[in-house]
Amino acid sequence: MSEEERQRLMLDEEQGRMDQFEVDDSRSMPPPRPSSSDWRSTLDKPIFPVLSYCAASILMTVANKYIVSFPDYNLTFFLLAVQAIVCVAAIEICKSAKLISYRDFKVSEAKKWYPVSLLLIAMIYTGIKALKYLSIPVYTIFKNLTIIVIAYGEVLWFGASITPMTLFSFGLMVFSSLIAAWADIKHALDANDSNSGKAHDQLATLHTGYMWMFGNCLAQASYILLMRKRIKVTNFSDFDSMFYNNLLTIPVLLATSLIAEDWSAVNVAKNFPAVSRSAIISAMIFTGVASIFISYCTAWCIRVTSSTTYSMVGALNKLPLAISGLVFFDAPITIPSVSAIFVGFASGVVYAIAKAQQKAKQGLQGILPTTAPISSSSQSNRDSLR
Repeated sequence: MSEEERQRLMLDEEQGRMDQFEVDDSRSMPPPRPSSSDWRSTLDKPIFPVLSYCAASILMTVANKYIVSFPDYNLTFFLLAVQAIVCVAAIEICKSAKLISYRDFKVSEAKKWYPVSLLLIAMIYTGIKALKYLSIPVYTIFKNLTIIVIAYGEVLWFGASITPMTLFSFGLMVFSSLIAAWADIKHALDANDSNSGKAHDQLATLHTGYMWMFGNCLAQASYILLMRKRIKVTNFSDFDSMFYNNLLTIPVLLATSLIAEDWSAVNVAKNFPAVSRSAIISAMIFTGVASIFISYCTAWCIRVTSSTTYSMVGALNKLPLAISGLVFFDAPITIPSVSAIFVGFASGVVYAIAKAQQKAKQGLQGILPTTAPISSSSQSNRDSLR
């Protein structure tokens, strides 16, 4: 073998070892990590905010029901103020630790967001008052009526449309609410003599709860629709919405509590009795922490889905929420009440199918219009609501 051939062979062997090293090195390298944009696109899929909102709403409802179940507790505005203060303090700590980020407070943005915060107060206050007089299953069933108001609000403000199947699901919602009301009244009369004072007191309690529930439906629908409008105007992120929502409500709640609620020593002692004082205070702080979860999940769900779909999630999670009310609280278990729960759940399933069919139909139609043309006067009216 000549010297030239020997050198060529040595070069080939050296190149082969280098190629083998590169292959082995590539095999030992870990797979590429997903970027933050990949995680964000994954978390923006509707399933994640929907499931998170379901868990948050169940947690918050059960915690608030626990507090208002104490017979002498009547400092509702103070409870809401504590929840807002704990929420703002917690997210400020997270921001300082660089775990989250959101905008600094600006007066100009606060003025734009202030009406949303006022509606948030109305929504939570009427909801807690209704929860005080109604059981959790009945409370969640009546929340379905909010969806109907929101759906027609989206028709007015966002040009949405309502299909016949969606109307059918709305009919089921109303029917389930009527069954729930009848079951409550029937149970009150059957448990006591219909002419007794106790029966009349229970009926008066139920009627008060229904009135608060009606106000809560209107307040929640207004809050969700206006929040969706303001998010588009201000381009708020989820944490921006949470920060402004809670911060702007604190002075209003504290002032209203000091003016409208009884802060005498006797009433304070009734609200925080010695035997259960620690439990009540701990529950108030816990609901403040839980309000962080519900505030974020609400904004997240509204941003990723439509307002009606967000509200409909409350109908679909009614079954586990109703079960939690039956497990943790003394809610009556009767055939009519259970029937109302399942009819309400069925209305959510029908609605989900109706929305899926409507979306598929719009996809087939492409760019063709799916709603009637809007007159200039109607469009002007919509723009004035922004």
